Amino acid sequence: MTVQTGSPEAAPARRFRMTPDLIIAAGCLTAIITFGPRASIGQFQLPILGDLPISSATFSTAMALQYLFWGIGAPFAGALADKYGTGRILSVGAVFYALALWLMVYSRGDAAFMLTQGVLFGLALSACSFNLIIGAFQKMLPPERRSFAFGVGTASGSFGQFLFTPLAGGMIEAIGWQNTAFLFAGIILCSIPLALTLAGEPTQKKNDFAADLPGQTMREALREAFRHRSYILLVIGFFTCGFQLAFVTVHFQRYIVEAGLPANVGYWAFALVGIFNIVGSMGSGWLASRFPKRWVLSFIYGSRSLVTLVFILLPPTPATTYMFGILTGLLWLSTVPPTSGLIGVMFGSRYFSTLYGLAFLNHQVGGFCGLMLAGWLRDATGSFLIVWWLSIFFGVFSAIINLPIIEKPVRSVPTPQPA
Repeated sequence: MTVQTGSPEAAPARRFRMTPDLIIAAGCLTAIITFGPRASIGQFQLPILGDLPISSATFSTAMALQYLFWGIGAPFAGALADKYGTGRILSVGAVFYALALWLMVYSRGDAAFMLTQGVLFGLALSACSFNLIIGAFQKMLPPERRSFAFGVGTASGSFGQFLFTPLAGGMIEAIGWQNTAFLFAGIILCSIPLALTLAGEPTQKKNDFAADLPGQTMREALREAFRHRSYILLVIGFFTCGFQLAFVTVHFQRYIVEAGLPANVGYWAFALVGIFNIVGSMGSGWLASRFPKRWVLSFIYGSRSLVTLVFILLPPTPATTYMFGILTGLLWLSTVPPTSGLIGVMFGSRYFSTLYGLAFLNHQVGGFCGLMLAGWLRDATGSFLIVWWLSIFFGVFSAIINLPIIEKPVRSVPTPQPA
């Protein structure tokens, strides 16, 4: 029987299908482009404070609002991605991301700067960041490829940090921070064609470890998640990750300069964070596929506290700063593969982006608290030391509360019965 060109049977043959390798490659390139400019924001702080009529407190508040609205928008962006597709939401987010970078140059005054760089930038990032890319990996890849993809995708964002941090520092010195912001806005728009490829279909579909209920609504999925003790512990622990990362991302450069070290020591140390996080994230993904994910998370949080403790107790020198960058890089975003993997194991793929978005919201609340406290305590005490100690405390706390997590589906996969 000949199949007609317009028949339904012929449609699958014409539909473009992304292979797992192409899905991973597209997601990784998108992560590099979208994460890099945001990770270099600390390089803009001192030039902006010198040119724009805003205070240091305003800059810190705007960055804190950015983290907060990034987190607030994440569950909604995840829900939209679950419904309409990751590629479309990433593309819309890229447009607003570029707009926020462009408006940074014209944000004269406290209110304008906090509105554009806090609210708008944060909401744009919620729809244009690696949390949605991880959601695409969860949906489009077979289960045996996901842990590796989570690790390499997170590592790609870190490579963007490594690439853009010294690039931003050098370009700001060469052409000014305003032209650097304009150029970065154009680069962000280049991510749209890559993002649209993540709207393709997977080449292979297998049942998840946790069965996706065909008739389950989003409200039912959320109720199930927030009644699950292990999910609550995981979300609480993610607060620490946001607190630590936000503080270091925004204030590390200033801390280094105020310690009497050259500015290039700060941005090269932060570049080392990015390059060594490639190793850390991929290693974390590998470990999470072979050992209990809760153990991996506990080790990461505890190690962060130890590295920070040694760093603040030693005299500030280029050598200790670069070593801090290397060790922190190994632990930087390495929490993402085991965290996302646990959510996938417990709840499956259907509402993964939404549930990960809610966990990410608490991550960003941690970032908001870290930035607000850092700005306020720096002005009140003349030092960031208290915030460093808080970072150590939260790391130990999260290392402890991740250990009781139960690493299994919230419901059993139905066993097929013989006819």
